[in-house]
Amino acid sequence: MICLGIEGTAEKTGIGIVDSDGNILATCGDQLYPEVGGIHPREAANFHAEHIVPLIRDALNESNLTLNDIDLVSFAKGPGLGPALRTIATAARSLSQNINVPLIGVNHCIGHVEIGKLTTGAEDPVTLYASGGNTQIISYETGRYRIIGETLDIAIGNCLDQFSRDVGLGHPGGPIVEKHALNTEDTVELPYIVKGMDLSFSGILTSAINRYKKGVDLDVVCNSFQETCFAMLCEVTERALSYTGKDEVLLCGGVAANSKLRSMLKTMCDEHYVDFYMPPMKYCGDNGSMIARLGLLSYEDGATGIENSYINPKYRTDQVDVTWIDEKIEHDIVLPDGIRHKGAEADISEVLWDDLPAIVKNRVSKSYRTEALDNKLRSERTREEAKLLSDAKRYGVNTPFIYSVDFDNFNIVMEKIDAIQLQDKILSSDTHDLEELLMNVGAMVKRMHGGNIIHGDLTTANILIDDKTAILIDFGLGKYSNLLEDYGTDLLVFKKSLTTIIPEECDKLFNWFLSGYDSKEVERKIDEIEKRGRYL
Repeated sequence: MICLGIEGTAEKTGIGIVDSDGNILATCGDQLYPEVGGIHPREAANFHAEHIVPLIRDALNESNLTLNDIDLVSFAKGPGLGPALRTIATAARSLSQNINVPLIGVNHCIGHVEIGKLTTGAEDPVTLYASGGNTQIISYETGRYRIIGETLDIAIGNCLDQFSRDVGLGHPGGPIVEKHALNTEDTVELPYIVKGMDLSFSGILTSAINRYKKGVDLDVVCNSFQETCFAMLCEVTERALSYTGKDEVLLCGGVAANSKLRSMLKTMCDEHYVDFYMPPMKYCGDNGSMIARLGLLSYEDGATGIENSYINPKYRTDQVDVTWIDEKIEHDIVLPDGIRHKGAEADISEVLWDDLPAIVKNRVSKSYRTEALDNKLRSERTREEAKLLSDAKRYGVNTPFIYSVDFDNFNIVMEKIDAIQLQDKILSSDTHDLEELLMNVGAMVKRMHGGNIIHGDLTTANILIDDKTAILIDFGLGKYSNLLEDYGTDLLVFKKSLTTIIPEECDKLFNWFLSGYDSKEVERKIDEIEKRGRYL
């Protein structure tokens, strides 16, 4: 079967042709670069209308095919700009009816993942999808691509573009910022905002613009901006690796064009003994071949036709039932001797401390970060975690006892707790037997928040269960706050981790947890955060 795919979610018009054996027969595309003010939806739609037909001709010529050879037409139904999506959907409908073949709409984000897997040989990666309109850390888990982490406000590509426009450098911002950053190795401090598995770019954007307006050298601001933003991206990808236990990382999206990001992500992968993949650049940005590939993978008779060709500008990656993956890939990461566990930000090893079994949490240096940023984060997080572990006990929260803290070497020696992770408890139990446990966990988290303590990484891997007693560990991203926003974000991290391990029962388990937490005000804040638009 041969599929023609049409991409046009933003400013790029792309046509691709792929066959069911995975051969990419044609990839053609044109890009609209707005002179000022970023992408305008109506202009993008007009651009697609003007270029779709000529690009289809180009793709047919490149593949040495005719329309009679096309068996399926696919198009990106979302996420994206509404006017642009409507234009390509109309074109796809017209073409499929004209040549009398099935029509299928697909998810743009998953298209990036699948073309990346096809062109690199990656089998089951953690994917960092970084583009103008999207920033997501994606992992396939039990029937869907799950969003392990994402931006809480603007996408990294949009962030770079907006910074570039605001300081007078023009559009697109990514390549311009990268060029200026190459002129210096100097940096200034900018906000570094990682919230569990998610991140935020709005604060660093404002700070970088203000730094420039106050006279800091443009090259230095650009370099600092890149170094900080990309370190945040590497860290959340690193956390997803540690949480999922996978041994592959795939980078895709238009921001993959940045050589600094590629280098930093490759360094992070090397430090975790996992493989790094990136598609050829022509398949990193928006392209029609990824839409054609996904159209073939997701093709089912019941999902095709005009009646299913509606668009969805906020089409979530995790809303798609993935029917084309039917096997579980086993991952095997070989760690050096002496390291029990390679965490996202620390190595964990076992020792004896005054003849007591103990754990050493050693915050190792991250080569992908600048030395100044690395030392700052390691120092701050070691000090904060030690204090939070101790303070949490005052509010009835079970945490390991601390035996020693070495601030010079960024490590904490603490009690070794022989207990299983909550995620293992959930997977090994009948869900009907978990209600009391989840309510107890929720009540304990409420007590923690009552002391203005935010865990920061409240996943099912960081909650240990000894019989029916819950113990919280790993406060490495913790802080003190009395903001509803931070309470809600903490609980959303927990909900996302439930979604990853047991999606079909996630809502039930999370509702039990919320019953124990018992705060309608925080529940409303969770709902508000979840409903925020995160595309384009």
